[in-house]
Amino acid sequence: MTARIVVTGTDTGVGKTVFSAGLAGLLDGFYWKPVQSGLDEETDSEVVARLSGLPAGRVVPEVYRLKMPLSPHRSAEIDGVAIEAARLSLPKLPGPLIIEGAGGLMVPLNRQTRFIDIFREWQLPVILCARTALGTINHTLLSLEAMRARSIPLLGIAFIGDEMADTQKTIAEMGKVRILGRLPRVDPLTPEALFAAMRASFNATDFTEGRS
Repeated sequence: MTARIVVTGTDTGVGKTVFSAGLAGLLDGFYWKPVQSGLDEETDSEVVARLSGLPAGRVVPEVYRLKMPLSPHRSAEIDGVAIEAARLSLPKLPGPLIIEGAGGLMVPLNRQTRFIDIFREWQLPVILCARTALGTINHTLLSLEAMRARSIPLLGIAFIGDEMADTQKTIAEMGKVRILGRLPRVDPLTPEALFAAMRASFNATDFTEGRS
């Protein structure tokens, strides 16, 4: 079956949108962010469309587009919108689909449902994006425990940032998790540079073999 993969982060701002753009390009697939909070600046879907190198039409429209750059539950309340988890049904597409959550696992969609609850229901393989900077060991190990407690399939960790060999090794050993690779800082951040960095840092078959 065609790969469908969820990309989440240990917290906000780890770089998962850039990683998602790179992964969608690497797999020549599709990208979908179901819920977007914050419309004044470039949205995550627009970032992916600009950086992934994918043809037009490969970025699937969001289900919810919320004005304020806040947690989706609060942004929706301000907009007078009720986010319904049942509306976040998985699109069927003729190629790999990269699905990006908002922030970390415990980010609320509404006052009853968090993203981790949706991921548990979907039962799709999840990539956890983690920065390599200080604090990542705590955030990453807590995220791994939360997913395993809910039997969410874990594909592995994608580190983002400068090389921190001992930190990465510690997380791999204590978290008993596969490290898929590390996306270094890409400067300047262009589609060509991002694609080259993804090809150098990750193996495309790690994301597609035996996945549904």
